Amino acid sequence: MILPIVAYGDPVLRKVAKDITQEYPKLEELITNMWETMYNAHGVGLAAPQVGLPIRLFVVDTAPFGDDEELDKEEQEQLKGFKKVFINAKIEAENGKEWDFNEGCLSIPDIREDVKRKPEITIQYMDENFVSHTETYDGLLARVIQHEYDHIEGILFTDKLSSLKKRLLKSRLDKISKGKIDVEYKMKFPNIKKGR
Repeated sequence: MILPIVAYGDPVLRKVAKDITQEYPKLEELITNMWETMYNAHGVGLAAPQVGLPIRLFVVDTAPFGDDEELDKEEQEQLKGFKKVFINAKIEAENGKEWDFNEGCLSIPDIREDVKRKPEITIQYMDENFVSHTETYDGLLARVIQHEYDHIEGILFTDKLSSLKKRLLKSRLDKISKGKIDVEYKMKFPNIKKGR
């Protein structure tokens, strides 16, 4: 089932999400719905807060980057085959010299900006079967995971921009929260004026 994606301005996007257990109600169904919602919106990642749930869960499938001509063959192959569920994730380390990459977000449609992030992360998480993993990622994979991880920490990519950029984007962000935007997927807008 395709779920509505929560738009910028909704308080759920600002909450630090809570850990969950295997007993979380209908978890398998939720994960299936999140995949469906993400693919429908042509995303490469989706976090539970983006579908209105303040829990530490996100999904990532970087296959669309697998055709990026600017990446070397090895990275293309790595991105093509990367599809994972992250539950109760905790980034343990971020290393290297920050680099810029143009990011967007399904909760903030039509806005893309260069964001600085560290190139390498070590993350501890559980998969959909609650098996624990600690893994290190770098490059674009690390970036996609960092972006989704920020969502479960109540952080948006726009928070990482300069104060000047934030001021310049303010009216566009306000329009998004009021639903004054054309978007090709189902969304829920926090500040939409209710009809009489």
